[in-house]
Amino acid sequence: MPDIIQLLPDSIANQIAAGEVVQRPASAVKELMENSIDAGAKNIKLIIKEAGKTLLQIIDDGIGMSETDARMSLERHATSKIRKAEDLFSLFTMGFRGEALASIAAVAQVELKTRPADQELGTCIVVEGSDIKKQEPVACEKGTNICVKNLFFNIPARRNFLKSNPVELKHIIDEFQRLALAHPEISFSFIQGDELVYDLPATKLSQRIVGLFGKSYKEQLATCQEETENVKVSGYVGKPDFARKTRGEQFLFVNRRFIRSNYLNHAVMNAFEGLITENSFPFYVLFIEIDPKHIDVNVHPTKTEIKFDDERAVYAVVRAAVRQAIGSHNLTPAIDFNADVNFITKLNNASNQSNQVYFEERFSTALHRSNGDNWEKLFEAREVKPDVSQQDEMPAVHTLRFESAINQPAQTTSTEEKTLFQLHARYIVKQVRSGMMIIDQQAAHERILFEKFLNQLKNKSGQSQQSLFPQAITFSAADFALALEMQQEIEALGFRFDVFGKNTLVVNGVPASVNVGNEKELFEGLIEQFKANQSELALPLQENLSRALARRASLKAGQPLVREEMQALVDSLFACSTSNYSPDGKPTFFIFELNKIESYFR
Repeated sequence: MPDIIQLLPDSIANQIAAGEVVQRPASAVKELMENSIDAGAKNIKLIIKEAGKTLLQIIDDGIGMSETDARMSLERHATSKIRKAEDLFSLFTMGFRGEALASIAAVAQVELKTRPADQELGTCIVVEGSDIKKQEPVACEKGTNICVKNLFFNIPARRNFLKSNPVELKHIIDEFQRLALAHPEISFSFIQGDELVYDLPATKLSQRIVGLFGKSYKEQLATCQEETENVKVSGYVGKPDFARKTRGEQFLFVNRRFIRSNYLNHAVMNAFEGLITENSFPFYVLFIEIDPKHIDVNVHPTKTEIKFDDERAVYAVVRAAVRQAIGSHNLTPAIDFNADVNFITKLNNASNQSNQVYFEERFSTALHRSNGDNWEKLFEAREVKPDVSQQDEMPAVHTLRFESAINQPAQTTSTEEKTLFQLHARYIVKQVRSGMMIIDQQAAHERILFEKFLNQLKNKSGQSQQSLFPQAITFSAADFALALEMQQEIEALGFRFDVFGKNTLVVNGVPASVNVGNEKELFEGLIEQFKANQSELALPLQENLSRALARRASLKAGQPLVREEMQALVDSLFACSTSNYSPDGKPTFFIFELNKIESYFR
């Protein structure tokens, strides 16, 4: 039998490795910027075109590479950071495997220019699909300049799997933000096409947060600091009042490396328990410093997942640090039974009162309002006698008339329509032939609006109502780019908006079918809900937008309705093509069968 096992050629092996390391343009941005940070750069510039599909360029002023190092950097597993196996457990650098440049060069057209400070000429290397086309001396600035063009040009199938430009741009911005947060001492700039998205000077962490996410974050930052013998936690957490409905700005770094950890995220959320509403997520930027020998960063190709040798200890320190930050910055609700917490003068005056007097005054009134008297009146009501003083005014004779039903006016409302009422301002109860129908008003309204908005998007027929007072909204760079990319679809729903400065839009109109109230909140909610849907489900753009707006514009539980509104809601629900379920799959109604009701009385 002939031998059939053979070694793969380097070009194919590099393409396979690239599938793990370079999944999208953002992956290449992450790897190359990490190399610049490891090279000691003080200024890093990122330039992209068409969300990185056409061009990715990273320019830094780091130590640069010699001619030999430049050539070696393109080989697989060529690294300056590992000499022996033990080095894996003492890593403080970002990259270490030596796969990034080789993997990127295997699936793109790469031009590398680099020069160390002690040399007059640098080196230029041009690579296409692992094939080195050119290597020559070149005059260039100190540091490294890498151009990555036409990513996945030689793997069309992989290129076809890339998402739309706004989605890929968002991933790039996410990676940029993480690295910029982890290294506030480095100056970063980010240019998309001809637009300067970020220009971040070297500064401290709090100023870097404001530079990335906006001036509104000045109001919500609380310092977080906790240190034990083995673990140190530092950073900032946001006030509970600023918690958002989507899991957005939450950053966790271990030795300045961004990580994802559901376990440690639970520690933060546990510290906020009781302070934020359900399904809300607080802002936090937390740095964990720990001896590298206690962690393993080499458990995932993207290095965003790590293992701790004692997760419980780290969990406890993180939770304690966040709780202390919340308490020390007075972010928890104050409970003072002796005083009005809003006025210092009243606080001082009330401090002399005893708790006993307060409780006696507070609860004596409540005790006198006992429901016992009401229960007695309930039974006494059966024996109520007319007031003697009013007997003379009462008619002595009552005339009873029995008329034929033929003389009565026609009843236009059926019995089923009469029995329609709202339960706990959450459900609509309606009598049907088989029993009793209970309708979830929020789920039902979401279904109605979803089908309406989806139809408007497909037919581009959304009507708009002009806002009396247009409202300006400042977004993050990623959300601003997302809104502009979807402008045509958003306007098809009925919104009208214009660019109003850097990362700012002014909303001039909203869909005609939506109650005009807070246009800013509605538009922000649309973008937030769209991102939340996008992170959980792979939906077409039109369906995602329709779902997002239906969720944000629908009736909410606890909203009282008059009879006409309830009837209109029921009629509209059963006019839908799919009336049984809301867009996210929850039942819109439930029928309580008559025989089921009867069974409770047997």
